[in-house]
Amino acid sequence: MAMRWFYLSVLALSSLGLMCILFTVYWMQSWHGGFAWDGTIFMFNCHPVLMVAGMVVLYSAASLVYRLPQSWLGSKLPWKIAHAALHLLAFILTVLGLVAVFRYHNRANIANLYSLHSWLGITTVFLFACQWFLGFAVFLLPWASMWLRGLLKPVHVFFGASILSLAIASVISGINEKLFFSLKNATKPYSSLPGEAVFANSTGMLVVVFGLLVLYILQASSWKRPEAGAMTERQPLMHERE
Repeated sequence: MAMRWFYLSVLALSSLGLMCILFTVYWMQSWHGGFAWDGTIFMFNCHPVLMVAGMVVLYSAASLVYRLPQSWLGSKLPWKIAHAALHLLAFILTVLGLVAVFRYHNRANIANLYSLHSWLGITTVFLFACQWFLGFAVFLLPWASMWLRGLLKPVHVFFGASILSLAIASVISGINEKLFFSLKNATKPYSSLPGEAVFANSTGMLVVVFGLLVLYILQASSWKRPEAGAMTERQPLMHERE
């Protein structure tokens, strides 16, 4: 039963994550003209899609690697590599998302990093970079002692969940900021709740629900990779699917 519930949760989470990306793509395509990589507003439209895909969905997938029961037995190294590789891919998408917004701002003579959204977002990316390099250096490379890894593991876990929370806050503030800029003058005001506002707000709520489910799974003790001494207590869960 526990195994079935776990995989149902993974299926629901995967569906929600895909919906978050597709909703963001549809928002940019339907209300803002689509995508390009040419320094124009269409390049800016790549920014929210890349940030949601990288900093929220793919980052979450990387964080949940150790929650898969298949990772509980055998060597931990392949799962460490998968964890680091998925996070690296998420970071690459995030950097591309930053390139998109900075190139557009510079071409349109718009100031960079002036809003709370931008401050929150760049702080999140900076912490993400530090987190990845610390994890790679301490937990993936073989030089670090078990004492050092044990000391830094709680810090690594704390910042992992904190960065996801900050990423969700950045997405929500970014959605709000985009709506305030786009729904004015010739368009219906944000306060009248036009179709774009309803859709974008709904996308934001999807991101929040997705993030909360990820944080719940990360905190659920029954789904954490057990320590070596506690492995025997989890054996029934490992074999439940057989």
